[in-house]
Amino acid sequence: MKTRTLTQDLNVSAIGYGAMGLSEFYGKTDDSSALQLLNSLIDLDINFIDTADLYGRGHNEQLIGEFLARLDTRSRQQIKVATKCGIERAADQAYARVINNQPDYLIQCCNASLKRLGVEQIDLFYLHRVSESTPIEHSMDCLSQLVKQGKIRHVGLCEVSAATLQRAHAVHPVAVLQTEYSLWTRDIEAEILPMVKKLDIGLVPYSPLGRGFLTGKYLNNSDFAADDFRKNNDRFQQASLDHNAQLLEVVRPLSQKYQCTVGQIALAWLLAQYQRIVPIPGTKRLAYLTENAQASEVVLEAADVALLNQIHQQVEIKGGRYSAEGMKGVNA
Repeated sequence: MKTRTLTQDLNVSAIGYGAMGLSEFYGKTDDSSALQLLNSLIDLDINFIDTADLYGRGHNEQLIGEFLARLDTRSRQQIKVATKCGIERAADQAYARVINNQPDYLIQCCNASLKRLGVEQIDLFYLHRVSESTPIEHSMDCLSQLVKQGKIRHVGLCEVSAATLQRAHAVHPVAVLQTEYSLWTRDIEAEILPMVKKLDIGLVPYSPLGRGFLTGKYLNNSDFAADDFRKNNDRFQQASLDHNAQLLEVVRPLSQKYQCTVGQIALAWLLAQYQRIVPIPGTKRLAYLTENAQASEVVLEAADVALLNQIHQQVEIKGGRYSAEGMKGVNA
């Protein structure tokens, strides 16, 4: 596995792993199978794991903590863990959330994450979403104090605007920005990505495979279980899927040219956008985990990168990324 430098001393595998689906949102979960999959990360040299206190209301961090506790010293030292804070979810509500960036809550979240993960220091600690009621400067000052206390190594932000990113970076260095970015979600290219490059900040795209769509394996809404997030998502309604499939028709010839999968082309395109970019595709299957890891070996020719750079001008993606509830705090 090739490696990349997200920031300073944070060197990670070129392809990371998003662990959210091991706890919820994408159908049935099983802890035993999840731990087996996590163990496979070691064999594939994937050493960057992304989680959050939000996922499964702490379950995902506990699962990662159990995985880490079982590793030998050498393997444990190689793994870098990123987690997030700043969103509250009521125990009796499936999806409703409140964005809370108050310093006392962020400290509470950090301490709880440290305990669930079973670590003394979190490698990368993100503010999951930005609250309009708390100035970003106040939140960043709190996170800066956590760095000074040794509880976290690096500070990250998720789904913020270019202006907010710049304001935050002026208070304390933002090591990494995490945001949705893929061949079918290009919003950040206008202002946010240029700011990331200007500030020389690491970029971690989540849902780099379009929640599975960019693998070409999910073209029917009927394939999703009732408890799968995609079942009721705008982009995965059948009319949207039928329309958005035009994008895949542009990508498929490249998969034949490079003798790889459509999904690997999508990941290779992301890797070509910026030297500090590390996608974090998630999956519950070993075959797909292996496929994603191998995408780091696919190097696209400049002409093909240019072709994919313009694909959004040919195919206008139909359907929103999230519901109104899910869009809370996005690009704030």
